[in-house]
Amino acid sequence: MGGAMSGEITTEPTSDAPQAAEARPASLRWWKEIAYIVVFYLVYSTIRNRFGSASVDSEVAYEHAKLIMDIERSMHLFVEPTIQSWFLDAEWFLHFWNVFYGTFHFLVTGGALIWLYRRFPADYPRWRTALMWTTGLALIGFALFPLMPPRLLCVCPYGSGEAYGFVDTLKEVGGLWSFDSGTMQKISNQYAAMPSLHFAWSSWSFLALYPRLERRWSRVLIAAYPWLTLFAIVVTANHYWLDAAGGALVLAIAVVLATLTHRALEQRVARSEVMSA
Repeated sequence: MGGAMSGEITTEPTSDAPQAAEARPASLRWWKEIAYIVVFYLVYSTIRNRFGSASVDSEVAYEHAKLIMDIERSMHLFVEPTIQSWFLDAEWFLHFWNVFYGTFHFLVTGGALIWLYRRFPADYPRWRTALMWTTGLALIGFALFPLMPPRLLCVCPYGSGEAYGFVDTLKEVGGLWSFDSGTMQKISNQYAAMPSLHFAWSSWSFLALYPRLERRWSRVLIAAYPWLTLFAIVVTANHYWLDAAGGALVLAIAVVLATLTHRALEQRVARSEVMSA
């Protein structure tokens, strides 16, 4: 996908031929990108956690959870308790998915950003912007629709595990971290569930990487990644599947916004070049 210099004869690379890295735009600097991403994520985390679980009315979050479950029941697709029940006796299996939930979200997304920056720098700004739009739009959902995730239905005063059949696998089986500490419960927003950024970010990784991957096995892996993430958020009782649908929606909006933004920027640059010629 690398650009060709004027006058050169080029051929499309085969699936087995390595692609040359694109020329990097002069304005693109790695240290600026790191600064942008770090500052953006710190601002996002501050806003998300500033109004954490302790400041959200748990009864409102519970009513929203009942609404989500009622919608899924009306579609005959309230399947989360059943899916989780199939694996409750396999603690090692649930432990793996707890680790998957807590790590792949960041590792794959971060790796995708780095790979795009190094190999496809001309495409990188649009996909970086799409990811930021996705994350920023999710804050609107968190603010307007605080949602009690399935795992908290086991302990909230308005429902019970017996009524809904969910198990908090992070608490009962364990992973790399826990929400049980008082500090974590105060600063984190455990009701920031709709939309699911786990599913949105995994789908972003698929969209950004799939057309640019050369090997069939790598394409299969990245195509499977969003579905593995969907399984992870359901089997660990961190999300309803409708949260994933919400994640897909904000991602779609974000990609459109990022495309329009960068198209307008390209047109502005082109006009400036014409005027200065």
